Amino acid sequence: MSNTFHTIGLIGKPNHEGTSLTLKRLHHWLTMQGYNVLVEERVAKEVGPHALSVDLLDIGDQADLAIVVGGDGNMLGAARVLARFDISVIGVNRGNLGFLTDLAPDSFEEQLSKVLDGEFDTEHRFLIEAEVHRHGELKSSNTAVNEAVLHPGKIAHMIEFEVYIDDIFMYSQRADGMIVSTPTGSTAYSLSAGGAILTPNLAAMILVPMFPHTLSCRPIVVDACSIIKLVVSPHNGDNLEVSCDGHVNLSVLPGDNIIVKRSSDTLRLIHPKGHNYFRVLRTKLGWGSKLF
Repeated sequence: MSNTFHTIGLIGKPNHEGTSLTLKRLHHWLTMQGYNVLVEERVAKEVGPHALSVDLLDIGDQADLAIVVGGDGNMLGAARVLARFDISVIGVNRGNLGFLTDLAPDSFEEQLSKVLDGEFDTEHRFLIEAEVHRHGELKSSNTAVNEAVLHPGKIAHMIEFEVYIDDIFMYSQRADGMIVSTPTGSTAYSLSAGGAILTPNLAAMILVPMFPHTLSCRPIVVDACSIIKLVVSPHNGDNLEVSCDGHVNLSVLPGDNIIVKRSSDTLRLIHPKGHNYFRVLRTKLGWGSKLF
C-alpha cells in the first residue's frame, strides 16, 4: 500500500453503464490492496451495498486522492469543488476527447499501480472566478476550470458590451458573446471559437469574442493576474447569462458588470510518469505524427 495515498475517493458519471463497470473494478481492486475507499453518493449504489457512500465535500476533506471516472465534463464538475481542498485528482477516461483524463478504463491497473507507488507528475491548474455585479452589489458568482462565457441565453443574437482590463478600457464589442478561458479551457470552447492553445504552465487567460461584428477583432491573451470586466450595455435585451464550464449559469441583466479573475483555488492534477502534453494534443486533435 502506498505511503503517499491512504484514502481514495471514487467519483463518476451517474447512470452510465461503462462508468459503473469501471467504478466497480476500481473499488474492488483498491479495496483488495488495503486502501480506504470512499464513493461519491451519486454513484455509490451502482458500486454496490458494500460501498462507503459520502458526498463530494467529504471526499475533498477526507481523501488523499480522487479518481474521476468519465469525460472531461465530469472532471470539470468535480474539480470546481475539489480544488478548494488539499487533494490530488486523476481521471479515467469514459468520455470522448479526454484532455484531462489519462487512464484507460480497460487497463488502468498497471499505470494506477505506479501512480499509487508515487511515480507520477503533478500539474497545478488555476481556476477563474466569475462575478455578476448589479448597481455595485455582488449578485452571484461561481468558479470555472475551463472558461466563463457571457452569452445571450437560449437564443443566439448579437449583444453589446465593453471590455476593461485592470480598469483600463480595451474596446467596445458587438458579438454573440465573449469567452474568457484558462489554459486548461483553451482546448475546449475557446479553441472551437478560434482561440489559441495555451500550454497549461502559462499564467495567462485568453479572451475570445464569439462571432464579433467586425473583422478586425481577434482573441487576446492577458496576464492571469489581470482583472477582466465586461460591462453589459443597458440597451441589451434580458435573459443574458454567464456560463461557467457550461455547467453553472449566472443570470445577467442589461447594465450589469461581469468580473472575471483568477481564483485562489488551484487544482492539483496528477499524471502517470511520462505524461506529454504535446502527445495528448497530437492524439486528441489528430495532428500529424513525426515524419523523420
